[in-house]
Amino acid sequence: MQLRYSYRLYPSLGQRAALAMAFGCARVVFNDGLRARQQCHAAGLPYLSDAQLSAALTAAKATPQRAWLNEVSSVVLQQALADLNAAYRNFFASITGNRKGPKVASPRFRSRKDHRQAIRFTRSARFRVLASGKLHLPKIGNLEVCWSRDLPSDPSSVTVIKDAAGRYFASFVVERQPRILPPAGQVLGIDLGLAHFAVLSDGRKIASPRFLRRAEKKLKRTQQNLSRKQRGSKNRDKGRSAGKTRTHPGAARRSRNPPEVRPGSGVTGGISALQGGVEVKGRRTARARRGRPARAGRWSGPRRSARAGRTAARPAWRRSGSRSAPPGPPPHGRTAPAARR
Repeated sequence: MQLRYSYRLYPSLGQRAALAMAFGCARVVFNDGLRARQQCHAAGLPYLSDAQLSAALTAAKATPQRAWLNEVSSVVLQQALADLNAAYRNFFASITGNRKGPKVASPRFRSRKDHRQAIRFTRSARFRVLASGKLHLPKIGNLEVCWSRDLPSDPSSVTVIKDAAGRYFASFVVERQPRILPPAGQVLGIDLGLAHFAVLSDGRKIASPRFLRRAEKKLKRTQQNLSRKQRGSKNRDKGRSAGKTRTHPGAARRSRNPPEVRPGSGVTGGISALQGGVEVKGRRTARARRGRPARAGRWSGPRRSARAGRTAARPAWRRSGSRSAPPGPPPHGRTAPAARR
């Protein structure tokens, strides 16, 4: 079976310019082919075949208006036409009822303002992974790759992707044989729910980590902070770029691939001791996350900003509206504030 393995790329400034050129050339070839087929359909002419579009591309590269297409790999341009042909096949199969799933619309023009830019290299492009761990792409260079895991086999193609946050990724297509797992000696039932992430048949309960919810709250605060900035100002541009590069990618990553929650990791819900720290309402302190005990006399609960539309955590006698502290020692070993006058 075929699988995809994605890795983060870190191209240099010159390589980013070469990738931008490749993205633009692939976009122009795709749009030219789509425009030619739309014009033939409007004029009542026969449908342009894949071979005719490929021949038209070869002829266009010899003209002065499209001579700059020779600066990128020809495989990238041919794969752009292959994407157009696949889009039309899916569209025709959808309207005739031969394709399962929701209806597919006709192909649309690509734009340089799209949130995702991608090009594909096949084996005919002679891309390869060097012994140094870098990825060699024709007419682009050797790109630095962050290898999070090894490839199980030689890849048949690689797709270079640039997302809205300006990050680059390499997606390899590899062949892998299905692995047969050994029979398990113990059977364990798992019930997924809302109040708890999972309830096991042996009685253990795993609390919901709520990674996505925390990321959504952070995204909400970032958008509120952006809305307060004046339109057209540099601070608004900085806030917009910060949201695209940090907040939005984090929320999208947690939505697609939430972090793993392992049984017995200490996340049991409620108020429980975690690595010597204190968890209040499902949240751990920074010292507990670093494996250090919580300091005595420090408030370990959540501190929320009132500017973001939330009230900061306060003692019970403060929340009740009283102007003076109750008799007795102050909570958490802190010094009680003086009575207001």
